[in-house]
Amino acid sequence: MVNPLLVPELRELLNEKSYAELCEFCESIHPAQVAEFLSALNPKEIWEILSHLSPHLRGEIFSHIDEDVQLEMINSLGRDVMGKLLSDMPPDDRVDLVKRLSEEQRQAIIPAMAQAEREDLRRLIAYPEGTAGSVMTSEYATLTPELTVDEALLKLRREAPDKETIYYCYVVDENHRLKGFVSLKDLIVAPHGARVKDIMYEDVIFARANDDQEEVARIIQKYDLLAIPVLDDEQRLVGIITHDDAMDILQQEQQEDVEKLMAIGGPHEVGVYTKLSTWEHFKSRTPWILVLAIMGFVSGFIIQSYEGILLQVAILASFMPMLTGTGGNAGSQSATLVIRALAVKEITVKDALKVLVKEFGVAFLMSLVLATIAYFRVMVFYGNTPTLDHVTPQAVGLAVAVALALQVIVSTLIGALLPLVAVSVKIDPAVVASPLLATMVDIFGLLIYFNVARLILHL
Repeated sequence: MVNPLLVPELRELLNEKSYAELCEFCESIHPAQVAEFLSALNPKEIWEILSHLSPHLRGEIFSHIDEDVQLEMINSLGRDVMGKLLSDMPPDDRVDLVKRLSEEQRQAIIPAMAQAEREDLRRLIAYPEGTAGSVMTSEYATLTPELTVDEALLKLRREAPDKETIYYCYVVDENHRLKGFVSLKDLIVAPHGARVKDIMYEDVIFARANDDQEEVARIIQKYDLLAIPVLDDEQRLVGIITHDDAMDILQQEQQEDVEKLMAIGGPHEVGVYTKLSTWEHFKSRTPWILVLAIMGFVSGFIIQSYEGILLQVAILASFMPMLTGTGGNAGSQSATLVIRALAVKEITVKDALKVLVKEFGVAFLMSLVLATIAYFRVMVFYGNTPTLDHVTPQAVGLAVAVALALQVIVSTLIGALLPLVAVSVKIDPAVVASPLLATMVDIFGLLIYFNVARLILHL
């Protein structure tokens, strides 16, 4: 979000070349707030301010600047300037930005970066999207087992300005294989003369570079970690993922799940609603709506096929919305709970039978309550309606109650089964469950309703 409130003051300081005051302003508040203010300036003005800051602060502020402004700066400023800015950025943020660039832009800017940062970028960007390696940072603190505590603290003092976090320090051997870790607190309270190997924890929770990023984020969440080390296939430490990155990953995954549940396609990025054009929204939202609309014709065909029943007992039509609506709600509840349980690894496809048994029990109890309410609802409103041949209000109430009970049970089981089937065939359950659920519930619900009515009312 761009905040233009300080733009006149910032431009006035720029015109007066008051760089000391600009630096003081940038150092006095959080880099994210500075970036919010600077995003209202043009690229040259932003660079004029950033160029007078320390490399670390400059990189932090540029990382928080609005994505559109970052891309505008890349297109407006020279390759040397952008190479410098990319070199100053935190490694994980640098990778995210470079991935948004065209191949031509990458070829122009990457060679202008400092060699160490350039090599680090090429290593990190090689990991597939969605893996732990694609979101990790290489700014972490390492120690060797033979260092004394005093030597370790001295090393951390020298390296801290260039590291994303030093609260966890990873102990590695000469081949950079992970041997353990110590926290900054452990180093501070350790007895004088102790060595790192004496106080380090050897049982380390870690991730592999090719692990799914969401699974790694959930490990950080589960164990309340500040960071988790990322290893390659040879047990060598290649990066870390910090808790703030884990929060971003989980937010992104939740955004993706919500949009998929609502049958929305597209990239599922956070905070892009206003940035996407009407045409892009149309493309991402129309396909599933079109498919479901076509499937909805089946419901119309079913109603048309049983038109004779409705003509004989017209009051049955008034209960159709309640039947399909209640079934949809029951199915959505079941699907949502199962999808969530699958997402957090609480259940797997192997637990399908246990899940269906549990959902059947819940659905059976709900059906008893809802069927009773439906029966008395018919009796209260239609109890004095004259009997049509053999169709009495009591028979209508029984038909509606039985149909509703069966609809709740079937809908709940469908809602539980669809995500499990989707996972078993390697499809995201959020993509399949919600879009199909409402239509399938309508189709089965109408079939159940009309057939139950025909049997009970002898139509």
